[in-house]
Amino acid sequence: MRYLSLIWIAVLFMLVATPIVADEKKSNKPMSSEEMVEIYTKLAAPGEPHRLLASLAGNWTTTTKEWMDPQKQPTESTGSVEAKMILGERFLQQQISGTMHGRPHTGIWTVGYDNLLKRYVSSWIDSMSTQIFMMDGTASADGRTITFTGQHAEVGGGHMSHRAVWKIVDGNNQEFVMYGAHHGAAEMKMMEVVYTRKN
Repeated sequence: MRYLSLIWIAVLFMLVATPIVADEKKSNKPMSSEEMVEIYTKLAAPGEPHRLLASLAGNWTTTTKEWMDPQKQPTESTGSVEAKMILGERFLQQQISGTMHGRPHTGIWTVGYDNLLKRYVSSWIDSMSTQIFMMDGTASADGRTITFTGQHAEVGGGHMSHRAVWKIVDGNNQEFVMYGAHHGAAEMKMMEVVYTRKN
C-alpha cells in the first residue's frame, strides 16, 4: 500500500512539473533578431485603445475641485486643455493650464496603451514639481473607464499612494477623479476634474 502511495505521489509530481519545465524551455528558447524585430513591430502598431485616445484630441475646458481636507469645502478653479496625439498616433498628450492652490499651474499628462503589458500607462510633469509621476492601469469591460494606480515620494519620507478613475463619458465629456492615501492611511478624494470639449 505504501508502495502504491509513493507511485501516485511520483505521478502527481510529474504532472505538475512537466508544464513548468515546458514553460521554462519555451521561455529560454533563443529568438533570432528577425523574429524579435517582427514581434516588436507588431507590438508597436496602434490598436483600438489608441484610437480611443485619439478621439480625445482637441481643445477642452476644465472645472476642477481640490480637497486638501475632506472635512472642508473644496477649492474650485477652471482651466484649459490642449490634447493631441504624438509619435505616430501612439500617445495622447494633454497640456493643461489653470491654477492650483491659487497659483498659476501648467502640466503635461501623457497617456498611452502598452501592447506588451496590456495596460494603460501615463506620466505627469508640471510647473510645481521636479518629479515625474507615473501611473498605470486597466480599463472597464466597455473600455471607457480607466483606473490608474501609482505613488509618489512625500516630504519627510515614505510615499503617498494614488488611485485615479478616468471616465470617458462620450466624445465631448470626460471626468477624472483622483484619490490618495498618506502612508497607508485611509484613502481620501483629492481632486475632481470635469472636461468639456471646446472644439
